Amino acid sequence: MACMKLGSKNDAFQKKGQAWFCTTGLPSDVVVEVEEMSFHLHKFPLLSRSGVMEKLIAKASEQSDEGCVISIPGLPGGAKTFELVAKFCYGVKLELTASNIVYLRCAAEHLEMTDEHGEGNLISQTEMFLNQVVLRSWKESIRALQTCDDILPQAEELQIIKRCIESLAVKATTDPNLFGWPVMERGGPMQSPGGSVLWNGISTGARPKNSSSDWWYDDASTLSLCLYKSLISAMESRGIKPELIAGSIAYYGKKYLPGLNRHQAASNSSTCLSTQAMETLSSEEEQKHLVEEVDRLLPMQKGLVSTKFLFGLLRTAMILKAEPTHISNLEKRIGMQLDQATLEDLLMPNFSHSMETLYNVDCVERILEHFLAMDQANDGASPGSVDDQLMASPSLTPITMVAKLIDGYLAEVAPDVYLKLPKFQALAAAVPEYARPLDDGLYRAIDIYLKSHPWLSESEREQLCRLIDCQKLSLEACTHAAQNERLPVRIIVQVLFFEQLQLRNSIAGCFLVSENLDGSRQLRSGLVASTEGGRTNVLGENQVLKVGMDSMRMRVSELEKECSNMKQEIEKLGKVKGSSTWNNVSKRFGFKLKSQMCSAQEGSVSSQNKPSGKAAKVKERHPRHKKNL
Repeated sequence: MACMKLGSKNDAFQKKGQAWFCTTGLPSDVVVEVEEMSFHLHKFPLLSRSGVMEKLIAKASEQSDEGCVISIPGLPGGAKTFELVAKFCYGVKLELTASNIVYLRCAAEHLEMTDEHGEGNLISQTEMFLNQVVLRSWKESIRALQTCDDILPQAEELQIIKRCIESLAVKATTDPNLFGWPVMERGGPMQSPGGSVLWNGISTGARPKNSSSDWWYDDASTLSLCLYKSLISAMESRGIKPELIAGSIAYYGKKYLPGLNRHQAASNSSTCLSTQAMETLSSEEEQKHLVEEVDRLLPMQKGLVSTKFLFGLLRTAMILKAEPTHISNLEKRIGMQLDQATLEDLLMPNFSHSMETLYNVDCVERILEHFLAMDQANDGASPGSVDDQLMASPSLTPITMVAKLIDGYLAEVAPDVYLKLPKFQALAAAVPEYARPLDDGLYRAIDIYLKSHPWLSESEREQLCRLIDCQKLSLEACTHAAQNERLPVRIIVQVLFFEQLQLRNSIAGCFLVSENLDGSRQLRSGLVASTEGGRTNVLGENQVLKVGMDSMRMRVSELEKECSNMKQEIEKLGKVKGSSTWNNVSKRFGFKLKSQMCSAQEGSVSSQNKPSGKAAKVKERHPRHKKNL
């Protein structure tokens, strides 16, 4: 720590209990009372340096002839600082450091220790040390600011805080690799503008290590919140990048808000709001104030801080019952970058006393609304154009990532028996249809909800299942849904219908591939025949392909007949409901349809591999019943 030595005399003060005595040999003629301490001193050294003490001594001498006793209330730094002031007045050795310079400067101003009462008085000496040592060093400026909390009004009046903060802001904008001296001390000696280490102004040749752009985070976090806010404001006015400002604010919040750790927040949520000692309640009030200040300081811009940090800040704000405006701001910040969140982030416990649900589903729904509003405002795209983007690269689209995230969240909260159907349905329906390339995740969440809420009526189950687009289910999901007894009959029939439709499209695609393959083989075989005379082999191969195509056409015709019969049976069923209805449908059409599907696929393979046109027989296999996907 840099220092400046004043005075040349040896220490002539001795402490006895709550009193200080000067041991110069002369009897003291004045007693100075500062707080609970009394200083037995001499008049001349004091009045020759301080205008205030000169007036107080003169006034006390007029009032009493027996003894001169003066009191100095409100002295910055109290008795400890006045001890240094007294030593300065007597010319005793003392050191000016960054830890005592602010107290001494304010005390000198309070006591009117100007050069009018003696050349090289305490005001001029402290100002010299501030300007030539403290303000030129990053570390010394930090140390000086750390001592300002107890005397903020006096330090602000003398502009000590402003000068230190401006000095820090300037140094923070300086490349630390070019000018290591103001920023690279880290508790060590000062450094020159060239980067070499200085000792009493002489270069030692030692070079500092390189540092990153966030080198000042830890030092800035040692300041009180009031001073830290002033420093951040000065840095913003100096043009420091918003991401650096936001990074420092996040660093500061993590340091003083232990609740930002998710597991600590969950374990302490039941006790942090209970009746405790006054100091604990005071600490919670301070943390609540800090959460609100962090929200005020953070720039409203996407991606400046991690989504995990914002979720931690939101959980802490809810636990500490911060103002609703700040909670709403944090939800908006998260909504701006919801595509960067994880499922663990979304699983926020419900901290309300009502405990309506285990997880805070309402908060997630509000965050999703903010994301959708921002996404629509930024893109300005219609659902059709967004759908085109999804077809191009669905896995890279933020809206698709959010849809997948919400579907996963729905599956996690679905087992909660206290989660009402309207709330679950509202969150599931909030995701636009075009955001889901597949509805497998939504189907899984709904299936879990139906399993955990068996008391839902048929109409409620049917209303919930209408959110599923059967055309966007994968083959595996269709197979599971076709055998899922928890689904309404109407939904199962739709799944079977679209499953058959997919099969027809697949067969049609096989026809198209076969025709293209036939054309290419004819071209290739023609070239070979023209050169090698293999026309006979080409005709034989074409004959085999024609037989296979005839067999597949017959299978498609049979499937169309089955579909027609199934529609007629459904019309006959009318409004009859219940498990018996589904058993009849499944017995008459479900397994037979699977048989036809297998026969069609195997017939397709056999027609291409065997020279004859006979189709292989396929045994019917009943699909195994699956409980869940």
